[in-house]
Amino acid sequence: MNDTVATGKRAATRRLILDQAYAMACSDGLEGLSIGSLAQAVEMSKSGVFAHFGSREDLQLAVLELGAHRFMAKVLLPALKQPRGLPRLRAVIAHWCEWARVYQSGCVLLSAASEYDGRDGALHDGVVRQQAGWRDELQKSIELAVAEGHLHADTDAAQLAFEIYALMLGLHHDAGLFGFDEARRRTDAAVDRLFTSYQP
Repeated sequence: MNDTVATGKRAATRRLILDQAYAMACSDGLEGLSIGSLAQAVEMSKSGVFAHFGSREDLQLAVLELGAHRFMAKVLLPALKQPRGLPRLRAVIAHWCEWARVYQSGCVLLSAASEYDGRDGALHDGVVRQQAGWRDELQKSIELAVAEGHLHADTDAAQLAFEIYALMLGLHHDAGLFGFDEARRRTDAAVDRLFTSYQP
């Protein structure tokens, strides 16, 4: 087996392990990830899993990174096809709502935020970077809407980003407890009222 084939096989195995770990983290959180259970799920030895991830923390960080990548691919990137300003911002929210529908039983990013918000260490820092990066992207979309004249010139982008984020947390919360359709209806009404308050 040449080096190229070996490297490709190793990368494919790592992806398989990571995909399974992500699925497990969706239901059990990052703290619920067990090397033993993961190894059993992918039909490998523990040492085989460790060969791809040097430690449980490295695995957890990789799952967090994968979650952030998938979130951006599903929420932000499709919205960039929409015109700048409020249409794009509304598309971000619509795709975010769809993300909440798919992951109403467990979102790795949200569970990680609650798991590590009061801790120190690499996982806490990784969660902060991910959340801050997403908040920055949301603020950029808001600033574009202001620049296009769709929102009031005095709009505090950081404040509006916080308010949108709070509504989406409410959607995730209610979708899991009371059902997605009712939660989405109330979220849409709240978003419309929020944007009306920021109209020029």
